Amino acid sequence: MNIFIQTLQTEFEENANSKIALEQKAYMRNQFEYYGIKTPKRREITKPFLNKKFLPKKSDLESYVKILWQKPQRDYHYFAQELAFKYTKELDKKDIELFEFMVTHNSWWDTVDFIAPKLISAYFKTYPKERDTYIKRWIASENIWLQRSALLFQLKDKEKIDTNLLTFVIHSLINSKIGSKEFFINKAIGWILREYSKTNPDWVVNFAQTNDLSNLSRREALRLIKK
Repeated sequence: MNIFIQTLQTEFEENANSKIALEQKAYMRNQFEYYGIKTPKRREITKPFLNKKFLPKKSDLESYVKILWQKPQRDYHYFAQELAFKYTKELDKKDIELFEFMVTHNSWWDTVDFIAPKLISAYFKTYPKERDTYIKRWIASENIWLQRSALLFQLKDKEKIDTNLLTFVIHSLINSKIGSKEFFINKAIGWILREYSKTNPDWVVNFAQTNDLSNLSRREALRLIKK
């Protein structure tokens, strides 16, 4: 494990750019440190580490992710979630605990918006009986990032989206003390409705017209609808 992460650290350090790092840090409201490596370059650097023959054992994934997730540079967090994505065909029932950890630590939209539609979505497809229990728990948690995950895990489901569940989640959040006023929740409501409008615009128009959405949510939901 040490060699794998130390080698990754060496690659990041050798490609660091302090000017870009300051720009990236400012864009994320100074919440995280950065090496100053732009996404295409970071993916080029990390590609060998994600090669199947060099991947850690699945049983070690949690340890790797948590070590990477606790490092100050955001670059490690991006790599950790991409590493976890490599194992979505080998998910264990307990992996949802790791995904919750990732959502609730060093939380911000950039990682949650990867974890929810890619990792959590894959998990609920593998363990569908776990879905409703966790969604209800996240809605009640008052953690906006878990709540955002409850919305966005269906983001790419197109015609397979569970509109009954989506309706339940949105209603629960717009009627909650936090969700009804929270930018990141209202933005996510609009985002998933806008995404679904590509598949079922009539449903989205009707939903937006018959529910008490925030102006932000409604505007985002209807952005792609032809007038």
